[in-house]
Amino acid sequence: MTTTEEAVPDAKRKPIWDRHRGLAIAAAVLVIALITVLSDLPTSTTRASDISAERAVMSEVNSDLQPCAYSIKQALGIWSLETNHRLTPSDRAPTPGLLSDDQSACSFTNEGIYDLTNNIDTPGTAAGKQLGNLVATATLWVTSDALQSIEDVQRLLADPKDTAAARNLSKEEGLLASDRRTALAEENAADRDLETRLPSVDLPSLSPTTSSDLPSLG
Repeated sequence: MTTTEEAVPDAKRKPIWDRHRGLAIAAAVLVIALITVLSDLPTSTTRASDISAERAVMSEVNSDLQPCAYSIKQALGIWSLETNHRLTPSDRAPTPGLLSDDQSACSFTNEGIYDLTNNIDTPGTAAGKQLGNLVATATLWVTSDALQSIEDVQRLLADPKDTAAARNLSKEEGLLASDRRTALAEENAADRDLETRLPSVDLPSLSPTTSSDLPSLG
């Protein structure tokens, strides 16, 4: 004699993951979490590969910075010519267009600046973290310090008596210098971590301006 339970075919019994859906969900979450943790673990790299990766980052950073680095030197050079009474009428004629181009080169609409802020992946090494800080500082240098300085020069050329623009330009020139020092310190920290010398970040020293630094407006 068989019981009703014994008469039920084994094939009709639900799988354990169907009968205990909570366990299945918890297991899936655990697997996803494990994959995430494993993917975040640092990978073993050689010193040579680390140096190569950091050099590639610096090459890309400098390529992205170059247009704005040139533009801020040009804008401050134009203003230096003006304040030294060396900006002739023929020199002055193209300055609105030049300064407009300079402004664009240091704004987020510029392809290089967009790449600097969106398309640079720094390695997860100690040196890579320092370069990540450098990228943030360089972004501040171009999109705030340099851009504001260029806009102040535009205002001053339109109205040399604009005292607010003059005060702000003086402040921004100080920030250009201090943020450059910060970026160089971050690069030096990466150099120490790697025990090598990376290409120097392309944030030019802008003070004092000498006659040899002034742009040719011809």
